[in-house]
Amino acid sequence: MDSDSPKLQRLAQHASFMHEIGIALIAASGILALFIFIPLSPRSQTSNASSGSLTSTSIVPQTFAQVPLEAKAAVVYDLATGETLYAKHAEAQLPLASLTKLLTVYAALAELSPNTPIIIPADAVHLDGPHVFSAGQTFALGDLARMTLTASLNDGAAAIIEAIAAREGRTQNAALASAAAALGLAQTYAINGHGLDIHATVSGGYGSASDLARLAGALVEQAPAIAQATTQSSAQAVSEGGTSFKVANTDPMIDVVPHILLSKTGYTDLAGGNLVLVFDAGIAHPIAIVVLGSSKKARFTDGAALVAATFAHFAGVASL
Repeated sequence: MDSDSPKLQRLAQHASFMHEIGIALIAASGILALFIFIPLSPRSQTSNASSGSLTSTSIVPQTFAQVPLEAKAAVVYDLATGETLYAKHAEAQLPLASLTKLLTVYAALAELSPNTPIIIPADAVHLDGPHVFSAGQTFALGDLARMTLTASLNDGAAAIIEAIAAREGRTQNAALASAAAALGLAQTYAINGHGLDIHATVSGGYGSASDLARLAGALVEQAPAIAQATTQSSAQAVSEGGTSFKVANTDPMIDVVPHILLSKTGYTDLAGGNLVLVFDAGIAHPIAIVVLGSSKKARFTDGAALVAATFAHFAGVASL
């Protein structure tokens, strides 16, 4: 009896998760219904990625065949198997906007301890919003990373990349390039750590949907606590001087995506609306969804549609 106990526990765990998947299918349908009625603004025409640059092959299995996307590029990537379940121009290099912050935090955690003190520099507080800090405030890297990713804080990202560059004795661009190269992200290139547009025709960061899926998966694996913070409604931390901060999440989908592990939004005039989601589609079976070049509102519609189609795929049904 004792020897069978672990097996019985695993069977019970599996049965429980399959029950949850059934609930998730219903929830995913609700996600799509929720977001499909959000009035969508006209698609931005300011992105510098021309349609001629979107030359990568698309993968559209049956469960994804009827998914309507406004996004220029998207991917559904199985992080457990390395399989691409769905792709639309997934290798095309497009502006990343605040998805660049994922690379910044990954680069920092690859070089520094989460307890490393990070000082907010004077130039960071003058960036366009969102920003909440004052020059000279100091935070542990882990706390600053949680707030920066959850609320997409530009001043937090600027402080993190400046700290990495100073430690390594290189430019911010070089520090970010090194992190991208270490993960084999061939389409990813960042000029700054926050992703704000440099000017009307140059973005602060570029990358492909496939690259961002792998980057998000690496961050979940390397720093699950920081990734998990991005799935909460808010993040809180206290500076070394004793000032308390609480910042709100920028993603309205966090409460409706089942088994969510990471969430990150991005938007600029050049990039349009971007979104990254990582969630479990099974026991220890993470899936990454990336949407690039949608609109500010349709990125969530696109993301919801791909979440629903992903659960349908694993449930073995044509659609929800």
